[in-house]
Amino acid sequence: MSIVLTPLFMRRALAARLRAPLRALVTLVLRRLGRRTGEIAVVLADDATTRALNRDWRGMDHATDVITFAYDEHEADADTRAVTGDLVVSMDRVRVQAKRWKVSEGEELARLVIHGALHLCGHDHMKAAERRVMRAYEDAAMSEGAAAIAALEKAWPKPSRTTPAPRATRPARPAKPAGPARRAKSPSRRPVVAKSRARKGH
Repeated sequence: MSIVLTPLFMRRALAARLRAPLRALVTLVLRRLGRRTGEIAVVLADDATTRALNRDWRGMDHATDVITFAYDEHEADADTRAVTGDLVVSMDRVRVQAKRWKVSEGEELARLVIHGALHLCGHDHMKAAERRVMRAYEDAAMSEGAAAIAALEKAWPKPSRTTPAPRATRPARPAKPAGPARRAKSPSRRPVVAKSRARKGH
């Protein structure tokens, strides 16, 4: 198993503290789905990065909260292969959406990483039934991953819950979201180039 955390727009000291809980969340999702873990890069980026990836690989010129690239999804035996790909999260969207849904930034990051891991495993939300399945998996993983989420909260540089008001009700993902996009078409080359990718197991 090799899950690489590549922090493009974050202090490396903070990224190091986030690495273990993020690995735990991705591993949890794959284990629940009965999938083996190959090389997975969790890339913590910004809106400019996800916008460029979304534009170049999906033809959608706007930023997105999480975009994934599964490298074996078109292979005949994709469902039995180890899951390999890139999972790119915009930390700008994490901050904005945490405020919108009145949750902590650590919790929002956890949900986006879980959502992205589900995409890497082949799940989507273009249809209502698919959205219900993904939401059920997300909620179950958020519950089971409570310890990892608590670790994310502890690692955060400052308290991120800014209001005591009750959290908003998060709707299911739309079939064709106006803002966030999800799964990108698997490219023939890796869209995210990070030298630290060579450091296996980090």
